[in-house]
Amino acid sequence: MAHSVIILNKPVHCLNTANYAGYVNVKCKVMHLGYKNHGYSYYMDRKQLDTVEEEKDLGIIITKDLKVSQQCTQAYAKASRMLGLINRSIKNKDRDILLSLYKSLVRPHLEYCIPAWSPHYLKDKELIERIQHRFTRMFVEFLKLPYLRRLEHLKLWTLEERRVRADLIEVYKIVHGISSVSFDTFFEYYTYGTTRGHSLTLQKTECQLT
Repeated sequence: MAHSVIILNKPVHCLNTANYAGYVNVKCKVMHLGYKNHGYSYYMDRKQLDTVEEEKDLGIIITKDLKVSQQCTQAYAKASRMLGLINRSIKNKDRDILLSLYKSLVRPHLEYCIPAWSPHYLKDKELIERIQHRFTRMFVEFLKLPYLRRLEHLKLWTLEERRVRADLIEVYKIVHGISSVSFDTFFEYYTYGTTRGHSLTLQKTECQLT
């Protein structure tokens, strides 16, 4: 079903009466989600709130269609600039030095808040993976090797493998009550199978944005 959300960039309880009106005009916005959304206007203190199609919060771009292509492009651009700076500035292409710089200065741009925008389209996955592909080509001795072989020599995983690993760790925490996220929020136990299985067979709860 369609939803509309009001974006608050500051907790309402932090406001006082003097700056409340200005806060409504500048800080409060509406984003309509879903293709069947009627796009109603919303008011706060008799003032109509602006409608936006995208908004950035804590560095993450959220769009009304909930696709992450813009966020992937932004992450790619930041990581690409940093990788280019390293390539131009570091003359000693020692493996340990470059790996340390890549892990501390480049890869964090590609994994910042990644659970909130993990890409699911192939084009987005390939875009951010391209950064690591370029990094592995900075080693002259590996230029003739395919990408996966270069990763093996550098003892790196693909970025997608790292995302899947992080997701599996989080699911383990949710299932065993270690995470603050409730199990019922995302999963339910699959009990309809006729074949022999185990007690922790999971299925995702249905969620559809229309």
